[in-house]
Amino acid sequence: MVHFELKFPVRYYETDQMGVVHHSNYIRYFECARNGMMAALGLPIEVAEKELHIMIPIISVECRFRLPARMGDTLTVTADIEKMPLAKLYVKQTVRNQDGQLCAEGQVVLGFINSETFAPVPCPQAFLDILQKADA
Repeated sequence: MVHFELKFPVRYYETDQMGVVHHSNYIRYFECARNGMMAALGLPIEVAEKELHIMIPIISVECRFRLPARMGDTLTVTADIEKMPLAKLYVKQTVRNQDGQLCAEGQVVLGFINSETFAPVPCPQAFLDILQKADA
């Protein structure tokens, strides 16, 4: 339905003494790709919060580590939405190195809340419209 890719080099501060990306950074990589996807769709997170009055908090994160990313690698991080959200948005994510080898994969589940009351709300129609347009 929606596919987004973001490429960037591994930065020194993301690695441990062995030159391997620390496991905590993969969650940050996932977030960078999701935020990039939202911006590419025309609905950056800050616009969703200000204009649609929604926040999109993380409900759960799943990450499986396959191959270490290392200093000097160029990573491609993907974010895929495969079905229309209702109350939750499911985003499948991967991290691959410059050789296409899978370093990590997972899924992030997000919810929707009203930014003023913090009450759960269904996926806003404006977001559904954007996803439908991107899928066309």
